[in-house]
Amino acid sequence: METFTIEGGKPLSGSLRIQGAKNAALPILAAAVLAEGQFHIYDVPHLKDIDVMQKILTDLGAKVNHSDGCVSLDTTSISHSHVPDDLMGQMRSSIFLMGPLLARFGEVTVSRPGGCAIGERRIDLHLAGLTALGAKIVEAEGYITFRAKQLRGANIFLSFPSVGATENIMMAAATAKGTTRICNAAREPEIVDLQNFLNAMGARVRGAGTDTIEIDGIPRLRPVSYRVIPDRIVTGTHLLAVGVTQGHIELTNTIPEHLTALIQIARSCGVEIKSRHDIMEIKCTSRPRAIDRIITAPFPGFPTDLQAQLMVFLSLARGTSVLKETVFEGRFKHVNELARMGASIHVDLGSAFIRGVGRLTGASVEATDLRAGAALVIAGLAAEGKTIVEQIHHIDRGYERLDAQFQQLGAEISRLTI
Repeated sequence: METFTIEGGKPLSGSLRIQGAKNAALPILAAAVLAEGQFHIYDVPHLKDIDVMQKILTDLGAKVNHSDGCVSLDTTSISHSHVPDDLMGQMRSSIFLMGPLLARFGEVTVSRPGGCAIGERRIDLHLAGLTALGAKIVEAEGYITFRAKQLRGANIFLSFPSVGATENIMMAAATAKGTTRICNAAREPEIVDLQNFLNAMGARVRGAGTDTIEIDGIPRLRPVSYRVIPDRIVTGTHLLAVGVTQGHIELTNTIPEHLTALIQIARSCGVEIKSRHDIMEIKCTSRPRAIDRIITAPFPGFPTDLQAQLMVFLSLARGTSVLKETVFEGRFKHVNELARMGASIHVDLGSAFIRGVGRLTGASVEATDLRAGAALVIAGLAAEGKTIVEQIHHIDRGYERLDAQFQQLGAEISRLTI
C-alpha cells in the first residue's frame, strides 16, 4: 500500500503545467470506437482510470499505446462489444462505451459500473436515452444488454442534466438515422470538448455548452488526431492549495473561463488571481476570508468535484461559511478526517457549517474517494507537522502524480510504500 507523507506549513511557489482533463479524455477515448482506423489523442494524463479504459479497449480488440501523454489507438480490429466485468467494476466511466459500441455493433453487454463511493449514481438516464434512440434493453443476472439494428434520432428530455447521460446519447446519436435533440443537457466544458472531437471526426453536433444539443446523424465517421482540454478540477485544486498555504504560483495550460464560479469565490475571499491567455497567476498573502454560502451545482455553478478542496480552504478562513452539497449525497466523508486535523465542521442535512480555525495540525488520515483525497493532501500542505494520507490509489485515479506536481511547487511531500 502506498501513502503520502507531507511536512506542511510551506507556501507553494513556482510554475506548473496543468494536465489534460480526465473527464474529457475518457469519453473521447470511448467515442473513438465509433470509427475504424488510427487515432492520436494528445494530452491524455497517465491515470488509473485512463489505464482501465485502455485495458477495456484492448480487450475489445483495439491496439493501444500510451506514451508521453499521447494515446495512439487503432480501433480497426475491435471484434466484440462485451465490456469485461472486472474492468467495468473498477471504473464508472466505462459506461461511456455503451453508446458508441451499440452504435457500431448494434449490440453491447455491460455489467453495472463501479467507481468512487460518493453516493447513489444511477444510470437510469443513460438507459432511457438509449431506449429513446431505439435500443431494446434486457437486464438479467447483473448484466445489461442493449440491441438495435438501427438507432434513430429522437427528442430526449433529461430530468437532470447528467454529464454522462448527455455524452452517451451524443455518441450513440452521432451515427443514428435522423436528428436527435437533447433537452436539459449538461453544459460542462468536457461536453463541448466531446462535441469538438466528434465534429473533427465528421459528425454534425451543435449546441454543446447550452441546455439543448442537436445531432444530425451520419452513416460513417473517420479517425482523427485531437488534443484534450486542460483539467479544470486539477487547476482548481492547485488554486485552493495556494490559498491555504499562502503561496504564489503560475499555472500554464489552463482555461480560466471553465472556473468562473471558483475564481469569483476565491477572489471574494482575498486570493489574487490574474489570467492571460492560458496562464493563471495565483497569490495569497494572508488568511482568507469566510464566505456566507456556497451551493454545488451543475456547470456553470460551483462544481461538486471541488467541494472537498474548498472545504479545506474555508476551514482556515476567518469567520464561518456554509457549503451545501446538492449533487452527491455521500460527498462529506472527508469531514471526519479533517476534524482529526483540527478543522471545525458540522454537517446537517446536506450542508456543512465551517468555522474557520487558525491552524490545522498534521495527522494520519484516509482518502475515501478521489476528491476527498486531494482535499486531505491540501490540508496536509497547510498543516503544522507531519500528515500521512493513506489509500492514495483513489487520488491516482484523477491526478497525474499529485505528489510530483506539488514537489515542483516546493512542497515537502513524498510517496512511500508500506
